[in-house]
Amino acid sequence: MYKYNCLNPISPKGLGNFTKDFQKTDNVDEAEGILVRSAAMHDMELSDSLLAVARAGAGVNNIPLDKCAQKGIVVFNTPGANANGVKEIVIAGMLYASRDICGGIQWVKENAADENIAKSAEKAKKKFAGTEIEGKKLGVIGLGAIGVKVANTAVNLGMEVYGYDPYISVDAAWNLSRAVKHVLNVNEIYENCDIITIHVPLIDATKGMIDAAAIEEMKHGVILMNFARDLLVDEKQVVKAVKNGQIRKYVSDFPNAVTAGVENCIVTPHIGASTEESEDNCAVMAVSEMMDFLSNGNIRNSVNYPACDMGVCDKAGRITVMHKNIANMITKFTACLGDAGINISDMTNKSRGEYAYTMMDIEKAADEKIIAKLRSVEGVYRVRVVK
Repeated sequence: MYKYNCLNPISPKGLGNFTKDFQKTDNVDEAEGILVRSAAMHDMELSDSLLAVARAGAGVNNIPLDKCAQKGIVVFNTPGANANGVKEIVIAGMLYASRDICGGIQWVKENAADENIAKSAEKAKKKFAGTEIEGKKLGVIGLGAIGVKVANTAVNLGMEVYGYDPYISVDAAWNLSRAVKHVLNVNEIYENCDIITIHVPLIDATKGMIDAAAIEEMKHGVILMNFARDLLVDEKQVVKAVKNGQIRKYVSDFPNAVTAGVENCIVTPHIGASTEESEDNCAVMAVSEMMDFLSNGNIRNSVNYPACDMGVCDKAGRITVMHKNIANMITKFTACLGDAGINISDMTNKSRGEYAYTMMDIEKAADEKIIAKLRSVEGVYRVRVVK
């Protein structure tokens, strides 16, 4: 029996997929798995029983990835599960930035007591006029699950779409419309596009990527949209550019004291993935990843360990080892088992940066003495008997 804890409310549609081998617990210290959405985990004490953290969403900046990796804790996310929900609000963002829909709605509210509001509206509507998006140039920075959907939808809306992603995956490339112009230099987007939307993960290389220099390269009167992460953008520089007209509108899903209430900054309360469908999809994927890992040792969509899948074990036993990605580790593991007369029928070893993961299916169950010997190998973070 495996125990799991939810740090945030998780969709019942996902939790309902747990089998009878999984039990929910309110005591986080006894849980082998944690399901989380936005709860901050950086200051949490991670118990020795914890094996996996599944983030029901894409961003994982609320989780201490290296700390988890060094304790042999796999961190999962759910890429693509909320992509359609975010795509839809991005398209909406383009529309309400291009046309002053929000201003028009506010005007109607403010004039609700006017008995002649229909006649007054005919006089007032000129100040809410805007531009259409058909025929405009859209720059999509980051062609992951969300970026591809945004780009393809924009093509269907009649936009000329530029896409930039030096690390585009094979799957993303296959799904991307051939009408999208894949550029190799992000400056091509800055220089040419009327609307720019950002869809990259927040890492050291992307933090603050939209800075004063990038803004200066953009077309005068550009619409800039950020539904990815707030720290990707130097918002003080954005506000300055909004006030001098370099940026026509800034659309963000991350409210803070810098942009809230600033004229021509349209800020929503982090609702990009707040749809029933997105929350259900993320929960279903997170639960599936956690069950497969705890039951079989397989890793899918981890952000701190490599993908590794050996299906369901049909041999006498399965052992997994999380360890440093250094030389001679496999030799040491096989020697431990070989010295005990245990044959390895199948084995997989994968690495990701400084971390590695080894799965071994064995023809005779390993006793605690052999497991202890594996744990004593220098560079090993965790050894687990899956079966």
